[in-house]
Amino acid sequence: MTRPPNGQELPLICVVDDDEDVRNSLSSLLRSAGYRVSVFAGPAEFLASDAGDAASCLILDIRLGEADGLEFQQELVASDAAIPIILISGHGDIPMTVRAMKAGAVNFLPKPFDDTALLDSVGEAVSRARERRSEADRENSVRVRWDSLTSREREVMQLVTAGLMNKQVAWELSLSEITVKIHRGNMMRKMQAKSLAELVRMADLLGVRAERRDA
Repeated sequence: MTRPPNGQELPLICVVDDDEDVRNSLSSLLRSAGYRVSVFAGPAEFLASDAGDAASCLILDIRLGEADGLEFQQELVASDAAIPIILISGHGDIPMTVRAMKAGAVNFLPKPFDDTALLDSVGEAVSRARERRSEADRENSVRVRWDSLTSREREVMQLVTAGLMNKQVAWELSLSEITVKIHRGNMMRKMQAKSLAELVRMADLLGVRAERRDA
């Protein structure tokens, strides 16, 4: 695996399996590959911890005693949990695999699985988690900039990104065109937008673009 930059923690992999031997075996394999690992006997134990918030991958068994791994996967998806999931099972079938993959699983691996196949799947899951966090960080950054705008600057941004020209924005807001230009300049600076196209992407990300009304 690719090592993270200095100062960053190794990716955390969570394992939920009711078989202690499987938990120990996976933990040993993943640690030897350079990952941090937390293991759990079932969904309740996993949910009682805070490991899921930091995890880059969840390896989840389908058969968990009284619990159902597929149902737990669905619960996590419904709760908007962003952790990528790899499902494992000694009793898998095609419908089960299809259901898991449709719900967004990175992979479905039948036991016994090849170590290389598992590590390849974990690597893909870690990449997905990194991309999701990067996108979340970007959205948070854009939202902080949006929050720094005055109410008038927000109105200008909404109308400008809807495609209105300065004079049309001025008409919509009952302002002079010069005043609109000043608000627009301040807004572009605060949003750190280098172009209108970039500003439009930010507005789409925030969901704040106004519907165009021709003046």
